[in-house]
Amino acid sequence: MYTPINQWAEDDRPREKFLLKGKSTLSDSELLAILIGSGSRNESAVQLCQRILASANNNLNQLGKLSVQQLMQFKGVGEAKAISIASALELGKRRQNEAASELKKITSSKAVFEIMQPIIGELPHEEFWVLYLNNSNKVIYKSQISKGGITGTVVDSRLIFKIAFEHFAISVILVHNHPSGKLQASEADKQITRKLQEAGKYLEIQVLDHLIVCQNAYVSFADENLL
Repeated sequence: MYTPINQWAEDDRPREKFLLKGKSTLSDSELLAILIGSGSRNESAVQLCQRILASANNNLNQLGKLSVQQLMQFKGVGEAKAISIASALELGKRRQNEAASELKKITSSKAVFEIMQPIIGELPHEEFWVLYLNNSNKVIYKSQISKGGITGTVVDSRLIFKIAFEHFAISVILVHNHPSGKLQASEADKQITRKLQEAGKYLEIQVLDHLIVCQNAYVSFADENLL
């Protein structure tokens, strides 16, 4: 029996479910339904997408091989919807290719410096960044946590670990710059490192290192036995 999506329980509607429970809770058909927006007079967008997926053996790689013209063979899919589906699948393919080629493995503090020096090494103000690593010590994400003045920034530990969970990170590396060029950890630097280490223990996310980066050099808490 056909029931329009706007008559479903709020938790079951794809857009609302995305916002309330997170994108990972949605099925492939629900994600596709968000893309196309609407179904037809006789079936919801989710039902239509279930039918499209079934034709491709519920395999996204196989679905990505369908042309716009082939997608338009499904009743309820016009050119605009077909292009939306094909474009989204192409973006997913490109993202996967980039992730496979760009993940950099961290084998030393120097590797971290080489990633971060071009980003923050010559800034006139201080920034605090975090590198998020998987279980192979490869960087899966990096994020600016705060941006401050010449003498410091405010670091929100809740934000750091929220991002870690979103990206399924196993460990993190903290990095900030000293515009003054002084390669010496302040007491505030040591305190925030200890605070994040303690929080990480409870959340099972290890703080591997904390680097202070300047224009041409850096200091590593791990190398200096400050962790």
